[in-house]
Amino acid sequence: MTRRYWNINLKEMIEAGVHFGHEACDLVFDAASQGKSFLIVGTKKRAADLVASAAIRSRCHYVNKKWFSGMLTNWSITKTRLSQFRDLRAEEKMGKFHHLPKRDAAILKRKLSTLQRYLGGIKYMTRLPDIVIVLDQQKEYIALRECAILGIPTISLVDTNCDPDLANISIPANDDTMTSIRLILNKLVFAISEGRSLYIRNR
Repeated sequence: MTRRYWNINLKEMIEAGVHFGHEACDLVFDAASQGKSFLIVGTKKRAADLVASAAIRSRCHYVNKKWFSGMLTNWSITKTRLSQFRDLRAEEKMGKFHHLPKRDAAILKRKLSTLQRYLGGIKYMTRLPDIVIVLDQQKEYIALRECAILGIPTISLVDTNCDPDLANISIPANDDTMTSIRLILNKLVFAISEGRSLYIRNR
């Protein structure tokens, strides 16, 4: 990539050796120690499993398939969908689908499968998150904009073609390599887990 395509501010930040990983870890640790909630957003196909496992490990909410426009800014609609999702899950577990005509049961199963795919990572989210972690600024631009509108603090990995000012804390990283994403995400969720442990001990 030639210089003219680079975001100059970010390039200068990288060349100067300025790293915001520690600042981000301090932020999430402090927030977790106060019982705050987190949402991790990373919808790149190859990062989907990593996002899910890291979020589950640190008891965070996550979106790893597709970000639906208005997921946060139209929270009342999202809450309604989540309520429908939870109701369908409960009905399936109780075996209610077995008492329905095959066609109706098949329709509900497909609907449940779709909801699980796209909302499974936020099924326990009852309110807006306190902090949102974004793994790819360009791909998750809508999520970042929604957070900005709502005043939700954000942490974002930013590559050389990104704008570091779009997030509250931007971490310079190559968001195209799994090694880079895994390293930073693991550090963040470790800090969250440590903060949660402190919160539990102090309750």
